[in-house]
Amino acid sequence: MTWIQRPPLLAVLALLLPSVGLAATPKKDAPEGHEALESVDEAEERGLRAVETRDQSPSPLVVLDGGTVMTADGEVFAPGYVVLSEGIIQQVGQGPAPSVEGAQVLDVKGQFVTPGLIDTHSHLGVYSAPSARAHSDGNEATAATTPGVWAEHAFSPQDPGIQRAVAGGVTAMQVLPGSANLIGGRGVVLSMVPHRGSRAMRFPDAPETIKMACGENPKRVYGGRGTAPSTRMGNLRGTRAAFLKAERLLARLEAHAEAGGKKKKGKKKKGKKNRVAAGDVDSGGAAWNRDKDAPDRDLNLETLVGVLRGEILPQVHCYRAYDMLAMMQLADEFDFRIRSFHHALDAYKIRDVLAEHEVASSTWADWWGFKVEAYDGIPENAALLTEAGARAIIHSDSARGIQRLNQEAGKAYYSGLAAGIDLTEDDALAWITKHPAWALGIDGATGTLAPDKRADVVVWDGHPFSVYTRARLVFIEGVLRYDVDRPQTWSDFAVGQEVTP
Repeated sequence: MTWIQRPPLLAVLALLLPSVGLAATPKKDAPEGHEALESVDEAEERGLRAVETRDQSPSPLVVLDGGTVMTADGEVFAPGYVVLSEGIIQQVGQGPAPSVEGAQVLDVKGQFVTPGLIDTHSHLGVYSAPSARAHSDGNEATAATTPGVWAEHAFSPQDPGIQRAVAGGVTAMQVLPGSANLIGGRGVVLSMVPHRGSRAMRFPDAPETIKMACGENPKRVYGGRGTAPSTRMGNLRGTRAAFLKAERLLARLEAHAEAGGKKKKGKKKKGKKNRVAAGDVDSGGAAWNRDKDAPDRDLNLETLVGVLRGEILPQVHCYRAYDMLAMMQLADEFDFRIRSFHHALDAYKIRDVLAEHEVASSTWADWWGFKVEAYDGIPENAALLTEAGARAIIHSDSARGIQRLNQEAGKAYYSGLAAGIDLTEDDALAWITKHPAWALGIDGATGTLAPDKRADVVVWDGHPFSVYTRARLVFIEGVLRYDVDRPQTWSDFAVGQEVTP
């Protein structure tokens, strides 16, 4: 079978001059005492139980043969092959594919094969289509810090934008709360396979993430109500105050554990256990709840404790260089690491610091100027970050942009080349595959084409950076989820709203 804008002056100077050396204090090692706290871990696990079983569709033995294989990990095989089986990549290599008994061989000569694309910043499902106030579930704008809310709890798998993203080659995404709040709540990393609920869509073993914000948005939202924060000073004060409380809770939990509290077990009630869909559960509830001597539970602070313990990855909405530096100083104060700044239009100004501290920048190719803090954005941002050794990522923050991440990466790539920056196509492909996988803590499973990685693979009908190219085949865990020649409608809302062949 065969399937055959003009940059501001400061930005110009940044291109002409070498990176400015900014003083940067190396990150301190995490303090001792953050060992596992059994009751905390058990409470977290209970909050993550699922009642819906993940899709277990069989993953056939498939050989993609004859295409240009772009691994996003430094190698391009032209022609090359990829062998998929049991949900993982079995082989990747140069030249004709080996004979694999029982395999379905797809001739992809003249086409391109890449890892599945990954979007680090989406609001699909929490601002679901059709756009309506009833679907506005991304900002819990009732307090400036709401780390206890989870985007997962508002996510609608019926958003038709999800399937459209898959049609654009996206196989995983991070869904985040909005940026009205200093600490907006937990994000969730999803595999783009349709289910009835969001939990079954969770990317297996992906770490928890948290959305934070600085700059204009929080001070505008809350200052406009006559409450704090109303300035950037208030932004930092509010975030520091939240982490101070979390530090106190963590200290009390550790002291309680050291005193023997973690060895206390609630007495099991005699007789029949309470049975739920997740399995047999002690009807007494979580051990933390049953331990009357333990500190009281606090959903907001528990999330921040997870950040302090290095288990929840901070994703921080920030545009200005000085705001990013202020947030890095805050992280240093409380001994945690920011995983990625988001939007980060000034990242090129502090690219040496970001590289040294291993903080990724999830940015756009060319969105800028839509508010004051976005005025210094330049299309060479990702290229300059890459040149400095920092991790650049092209994200969408858009139900439309997520459908063409490949083109967005292409725009940023050619902008860098035009500015004289030494880049490879592999560098640019990594902006939408390898680097976002790292930012979400799933790089051990996906993001590159390599043996034993998940079979999240896209076949394109042309070069992935061309505006004329479409994703023809999209495999997620080795299962063909999108075929341009055989489209299917996933969303109940979309049924009857558009013509499906």
